Amino acid sequence: MLSKFDDYPIHQTPEPVAVPASSDRHVYDRYWFNGYARDGEFYFGIGAALYPNLGIMDCGLSIVRDGEQHAFHASRRAPREPSELEIGPFSIDIVEPMKHLRVLLDENETGISGELEWIARTASIEEGYQRAANRVGRMEATRFNQFGFWKGELCYDGKRIRIDPGRVCGTKDRSWGIRPVGDPAPPGAPPTRAPQIFFLWAPLHWDDRCTHMGVFENEYGEPWHWDGMVCPVYESPDEIPGIEDPGVRQLASIEHRLQFVPGTRRAASAELVLSERDGTRHEISLEPLLCFRMKGIGYTHPEWGHGRWKGELALAGERWKLADLDEMAFENQHIQQVVRARSGTAEGVGVLEQIHLGPHARYGFKEFLDPA
Repeated sequence: MLSKFDDYPIHQTPEPVAVPASSDRHVYDRYWFNGYARDGEFYFGIGAALYPNLGIMDCGLSIVRDGEQHAFHASRRAPREPSELEIGPFSIDIVEPMKHLRVLLDENETGISGELEWIARTASIEEGYQRAANRVGRMEATRFNQFGFWKGELCYDGKRIRIDPGRVCGTKDRSWGIRPVGDPAPPGAPPTRAPQIFFLWAPLHWDDRCTHMGVFENEYGEPWHWDGMVCPVYESPDEIPGIEDPGVRQLASIEHRLQFVPGTRRAASAELVLSERDGTRHEISLEPLLCFRMKGIGYTHPEWGHGRWKGELALAGERWKLADLDEMAFENQHIQQVVRARSGTAEGVGVLEQIHLGPHARYGFKEFLDPA
């Protein structure tokens, strides 16, 4: 099971690079991107992942605009060559690792297509190692992020959108490890308590910097993992000082205060406090502009969930009107909202990602899906 990468001195085990170190069926290696207009006119999400122990590679591209969300899904048998990032008409071309890539979706039966070029604004930033294990699922993962802009175009439903880097910001996210994916395994004994997850993630673009925070909390509102940093930005990718930037400042603490839309678990507004090690406090208010359902790229999707066998090659397209969605349906809980950010006199833009399932004492949730 040799691959191109076996010609490099990068082996971590005696096996070829393409052989995972773990036999866990939930091993994954994922690309994830978002892009959004600064004024909240539209948002698009892209995901693609390899599940080597399931023998599957899948992807999704979805856009929300004008009160509708449109989604492209595709899945295939995993290629023998892991660097072959192609699923039917979809492909990712890594032009220069950690700096420059392209996403291509050729014209296809779903009517969704496009060509996008990633323009890095920051170096890559590594989040802390994530580890959690319970009866519902095990997670062990490394994740890194990068801020940037997008250039190109997207087409859907006979419409064409020009993606101008002057107005379309975004985030690149790479993660790998072990997470619950694929068709469920036999359940065994029923769990003795309801599943629980509380996750916030907020990468924000400002004129002179980027800020980032993310947190997992248990049912008592206690964080069991968090990340936060302030990142220098650069006019050109050529000015970025390396794969990682020594100028990135790790935060000392983060705080959040959410107000929820009544009858949902979706934030109506949010306040963040990012505290630096020198005592500097960045007090940030977030105003949601547009909501994207992550099921558009497979997350909690009832049919196109990640790592599910759909055949040698399968494609599908779908759309839905935002006004028709059941806000409290399980599949609609994992979201990202484009947000306008304000801190003092500064104004920025970014996203607030949320998935809140199960109890959370601080915000008054007591059941698996009781609304605010």
